[in-house]
Amino acid sequence: MQLIIFGASGGTGRHLTEQALAAGHRVTAFVRNPEKLGINHPLLTKVAGDALDEAAVREAVKGHDAVLSTLGSPANKIGTIRSQGTLNIVKAMQSAGIRRFVCQTSLGYGDSRPALRRTPFVFRYIIVPFILKKGFADHALQEMHVRNSGLDWVIVRPGNLTDGPLTEQYRHGFAPTDSRIQVKVSRADVAHFMLQQIKSHAYLRQTPGISY
Repeated sequence: MQLIIFGASGGTGRHLTEQALAAGHRVTAFVRNPEKLGINHPLLTKVAGDALDEAAVREAVKGHDAVLSTLGSPANKIGTIRSQGTLNIVKAMQSAGIRRFVCQTSLGYGDSRPALRRTPFVFRYIIVPFILKKGFADHALQEMHVRNSGLDWVIVRPGNLTDGPLTEQYRHGFAPTDSRIQVKVSRADVAHFMLQQIKSHAYLRQTPGISY
């Protein structure tokens, strides 16, 4: 398949790019700084651009079979890269007639908020309501844009991201109240799960969580 990945130079995005290439997909990496990606491959095309530039996004998505997004920034920063960037992607896909969109957000948003009960006290009662408040709000708006898009979307909600290895051994699609989840998962495993969603209908227009 011909895939385009937004946020390809980020932690999860880099794993996603590497795994997609290893699976034989042709990949377009849409990044602000192509040199930061640090990956070279005959099936890889690097496109320099800003997800906040609607025209650039619209041009970049043309000709692709599916779109994946790991857009983000430190959650305590003020900004709209998640929400506005995602809205630009949605509009571009609608214009180009591309249907499949796999978007990474996080556990703790919308109906997955009960999963925060499994996190440490300081994270749940201090970090989330104060430090991460604006980041959470932008994530919520991001998910709203995806839900209202009319596309064939999957919103992937990982627990706290780690730099652990690819294990392919993780839970997904669990209830947010599931006491067995650890609310953490490696970026490599998140990328593995996201890549499966480009063809699978198991979670079409759903918001599966992923965690150990």
